[in-house]
Amino acid sequence: MTSSAPRIDPRLVAALERIDDDSLPYAEVCRRIGRVAAELGLAKPCYEQCRVLTRRHRRRELPPDVRSLLLDVAFRARPPEALLELLEGAK
Repeated sequence: MTSSAPRIDPRLVAALERIDDDSLPYAEVCRRIGRVAAELGLAKPCYEQCRVLTRRHRRRELPPDVRSLLLDVAFRARPPEALLELLEGAK
C-alpha cells in the first residue's frame, strides 16, 4: 500500500519548485517529487496535491494565508512582525 501525506513537507514544496521548469507534465513532476520524498523518508504526496502545488508554482501564486497576512499588514490590521513570525514558522 502506498502512503500519502495530508500535509506536504516544506522540503518537498521547495524541491517541487526546483524540479518544475514549466514544461514537465504534472505526472512527471509528481514522480520526481515521489523520489525526493523517498530519499527524505517522507510520505509521497498524492498526484492531485502535486498538481495543485505545480499549478500554484507555475502561476507564482502566494498561498492564501500569506496573501491574507500581507493584506492585513498593508492595512495595518496586523503588525509587520507577523511576517517575520510566518517566515520563522516556515523553517
